[in-house]
Amino acid sequence: MLNKFLAAKHAEIARLVKLQKEDALPAPYKGERLPFAAALRANRLACIAEYKRASPSRGDIAPHLSPEDVAEQYAKAGATALSVLTEEKYFKGKLEYIERMKFVGLPMLRKDFIVHPLQVIETASTPASAQLLIARMFNSATELAELIELGNSFGLESVVEIFDHSDLVLARLANATIIQVNNRNLDTLETDLAICERMIPHRRTAEVWIAASGISSSTQRRHVEAAGYDAMLVGTALMQGGDPQKALNRLLE
Repeated sequence: MLNKFLAAKHAEIARLVKLQKEDALPAPYKGERLPFAAALRANRLACIAEYKRASPSRGDIAPHLSPEDVAEQYAKAGATALSVLTEEKYFKGKLEYIERMKFVGLPMLRKDFIVHPLQVIETASTPASAQLLIARMFNSATELAELIELGNSFGLESVVEIFDHSDLVLARLANATIIQVNNRNLDTLETDLAICERMIPHRRTAEVWIAASGISSSTQRRHVEAAGYDAMLVGTALMQGGDPQKALNRLLE
């Protein structure tokens, strides 16, 4: 699946390369970037609520819900931060959604398949607080570290997603400090919270750990909290019923 997602990014990267040659890359965002990791640390099992219009496993989820409406609903329900899916082909996202959701005053994570420095520069043109980098999409820790450091130069924090211990080793070699454990098997697209359980013993005190995928009930939320995670990222479970605020209220009750 990751190769499939990467292939979908070729046209985007080519567009950015063309803009670079024309000296027309977007300028960095000049406003304040809200702290991301600090916001997660300040809350007991912080919730990163995701704006997710579609997915490869579910198809359309809630394409009728606008980013503005969902951002407002999540803020009212007590989300700590927002995850904004910007990948267009499989998730029906757009980069502009980040700008459209900033009005609620929550830190925002750009969730996409970022593998090239120019994608980081484009992310930095938005008010995003953080970018998602998937460890196994990189050939080496050096490549991953380059994008983390480039993000840092713009005030962008990096959430590095892992699936297993080898991914974690790569993330740490790249000096990642925000670790996101994905409970989704990318071969079957099924989720299993046992992945979170298996990885959490490796957590270091100075790191921020996020559990992602497969959390849809208050029982599962408490399970992840008891395991020792700092935050959870939830998308489909909040969007699929068409009432994100009610769904988040129910999850956090």
